[in-house]
Amino acid sequence: MSESHLELSGVDIEFPTPKGPFKALDDINLRVDRGEFVSLIGHSGCGKSTVMNIVAGLHQATRGGVILDGREVDQPGPERAVVFQNHSLLPWLTVYQNVELAVKRVFRKTKNRREMREWIDHNLALVHMEHAAHKRPDEISGGMKQRVGIARALAMQPKVLLMDEPFGALDALTRAHLQDSLMDIQADLGNTVIMITHDVDEAVLLSDRIVMMTNGPAATVGEILSVDLPRPRDRLALADDPAYNHYRHEVLTFLYEKQKKVESAPATARPETNQTPPAAPEPARAATGEAGRKARETTA
Repeated sequence: MSESHLELSGVDIEFPTPKGPFKALDDINLRVDRGEFVSLIGHSGCGKSTVMNIVAGLHQATRGGVILDGREVDQPGPERAVVFQNHSLLPWLTVYQNVELAVKRVFRKTKNRREMREWIDHNLALVHMEHAAHKRPDEISGGMKQRVGIARALAMQPKVLLMDEPFGALDALTRAHLQDSLMDIQADLGNTVIMITHDVDEAVLLSDRIVMMTNGPAATVGEILSVDLPRPRDRLALADDPAYNHYRHEVLTFLYEKQKKVESAPATARPETNQTPPAAPEPARAATGEAGRKARETTA
């Protein structure tokens, strides 16, 4: 894990708005080692997904850029596979066919039909979904759909696996099972993983480092916490582990302090939110009929 192969250098991004440019990110600098598991955490609106979209090649930085193994990232590519919170499976295809779609896209020139079939079966087995290969998405649970989404991403054999809150929509028990599966897969394959999460316990359990983002607009990297817990990690054993609880406390302290600053700031200095402002009172309507006639006579 000593070789740094992904680097974000001086990344800014601005988006045009009717009121002028909106600066979402300011001077993001981050180096990620090969095989490292890095989590991004922060309050809503701090630009976590924007950082991931820049690494994925879906957004272009206004200033600075991303280098992966010596090459600039300027467009999407299979070496950076993305797993979203929504599994994004095609509903008319089976589990097998959804993974096959990605495999054909990446390996159509390098693998024959038998090799592709074996590769698809292998990746479904990694996420324990080989038994449901011929079922369609509406025939399997939410957790199973997300397993297929992960299998599809892994089947592209990416250098970097990008995960945008992949377990956020799942119930607690399913989420725990998938977290354990992800740790096992990453230990076997040695993938570099960058994951967005709002879950402090998830970040500490899974990560080698936790990147804590400041509040937006013009969000940046606030602190980076190295999580020096031995692997494999057992969630039950870690529950009472002093080191685990120390890391958890560090993240909570950072998030609490940042949130406290937002709440205590003057209203004019607060960043924009998604809340709709209260509607202005409607102007009084002119009185009509007999009431209107009497009112006009009174004021005349």
